[in-house]
Amino acid sequence: MVLFAPSGFLTCPSSLTLKSRVRVSQTILPKRLHQPFLLFSTHHQKLIQMEPQRSISCAIQTGENGSPITSTPEAVVSVARIGEVKRITKETNVHVKLNLDGSGISDSSTCIPFLDHMLDQLASHGLFDVHVKASGDIHIDDHHTNEDVALAIGTALLQALGDRKGINRFGDFSAPLDEALIHVSLDLSGRPYLGYDLHIPTERVGTYDTQLVEHFFQSLVNTSGMTLHIRQLAGKNSHHIMEATFKAFARALRQATEYDPRRRGTVPSSKGVLSRS
Repeated sequence: MVLFAPSGFLTCPSSLTLKSRVRVSQTILPKRLHQPFLLFSTHHQKLIQMEPQRSISCAIQTGENGSPITSTPEAVVSVARIGEVKRITKETNVHVKLNLDGSGISDSSTCIPFLDHMLDQLASHGLFDVHVKASGDIHIDDHHTNEDVALAIGTALLQALGDRKGINRFGDFSAPLDEALIHVSLDLSGRPYLGYDLHIPTERVGTYDTQLVEHFFQSLVNTSGMTLHIRQLAGKNSHHIMEATFKAFARALRQATEYDPRRRGTVPSSKGVLSRS
């Protein structure tokens, strides 16, 4: 095997391994070529002069355990996808910041403890950075704050997705939590629809009205333009059913928003466009 590169242009990350098998010599080319080049050869018996190549790169990079390392296609611009929304009404004041390319940071304070706990699940299992600050008329009940937080998160998701180029678009995940098992399937289609089939046995978990789970996802679907199906496959404990729902949703959304390297930055639709309308 013979490889060539001018000095300073060897870019193969596995070159340290190559050094043990390769010897390097410097040869002056004929006068018509004024710059020296480096000649790499695994054959000690013969040196072959060739035109210098611009660079050497590895088709496959490997990690420490030998597994291949995948990277985002060049067609996909490496820019953080962030949505930020402020929603102020006579009933609530909500500020949401959502980073789809985050690391699972959660900083949520909605004055509804159980909802904060669920937003922690969204961040942790989706690997999104979720920042939510909300205040509202919870002296009446949690309905308006729960709704407006979800509306703002859906709008922030819509902003962060942009034209949706290069994403997987579809997400599907089943999350178990002890006796509960919840299946979530979603499509970032631009068409809002919620299919909801949870059977939560109690009216409240802590102070949180369990009816608000459906209303939360309906509100998020309406502003994000998402098709979302939630199905309960098993479960008796209300807390487990609700928490497994948010975990399954987080993982399905993570799948859908991640990049498909084979798509090379194109819109995942035969129509060529995915829009909220």
